Amino acid sequence: MKKTLLIVLSMVFLLVLSACGEKASQQDKAAQQGAAGGEKTTGEAPRIASLSIHLTNNLLALGITPVGSVVGGDLKTFLPHVADRLTQTKQLGVATDPDMEALLALKPDVIYVDQQYGGKDIAKYGKIAKTVVFNLDEGTWRDHLREIGKLVNRGQQAEDFIKEYQAQTERVKTLIHNKIGDGTVMAVRVTAKELRVFSMRRPMGPILFEDLGLKPAKGVDQLSKDKAYELISQEVLPDYDADAIFVVVNRDDGAQKLYQQIQSSPIWQGLKAVKANHVYAIPDQPWLDYSALGSKMALDDAEKMFAK
Repeated sequence: MKKTLLIVLSMVFLLVLSACGEKASQQDKAAQQGAAGGEKTTGEAPRIASLSIHLTNNLLALGITPVGSVVGGDLKTFLPHVADRLTQTKQLGVATDPDMEALLALKPDVIYVDQQYGGKDIAKYGKIAKTVVFNLDEGTWRDHLREIGKLVNRGQQAEDFIKEYQAQTERVKTLIHNKIGDGTVMAVRVTAKELRVFSMRRPMGPILFEDLGLKPAKGVDQLSKDKAYELISQEVLPDYDADAIFVVVNRDDGAQKLYQQIQSSPIWQGLKAVKANHVYAIPDQPWLDYSALGSKMALDDAEKMFAK
């Protein structure tokens, strides 16, 4: 009897030790995940402070609202197409000069930084919270979204977002083709003092020429790949011989006035795209927001525009 009781007690003791060991292993694994990306072990999203408007909008695409975020440099506030989603988010100044006092007061779990603007200041951010640095010049917004998805344990949401985006691009491609066929395309921006033509790189190049598969007008693919745009004079617009032109006009009065002057010029009126009524005015935001959410909202805008 004593021998049997001893065997039973030994088995119970081993089971207890095994359960404790498994629990400890799970806790260690969760702690390691948290250390890697700032995840909370409760399953909730971490308190993230974003020092990039594009990283902020990638987070929003995954259903995560950062506790703090930098604002648009020219606007000095949140970008208009996402402002309604950031009503509970603390403004942290501009990416080139974040409000360190406000950042410190937030007590974030993790800080997301764009290497272009914060790469040299990682040490000071690291004193506040764990800091994750993203090189937004490498890869596409899809790569950045997937990276964030892994960090916050929302990898499947990232894949679902990308899949839905791809399906939408196919719809928009068809709509645009119905309007301009296989015609060539260029995108320009009018500011108060200058006229710019967008290159193949972000923010405009990828959505037009990669996602939507549009053909660049003459010379667009020869523009510097190190710059988002190049300055041009309206006299050279005919050289591009574009079948369609996307136009971004800055919101200020000076830009609006300059665009009116361009439109009234014989050069503009003689352009193939103008004669064919294939000039498409698009807002700066979301089109110039190279993020998952910005690109999705730009597609929404294009879908409405070309469905008319």
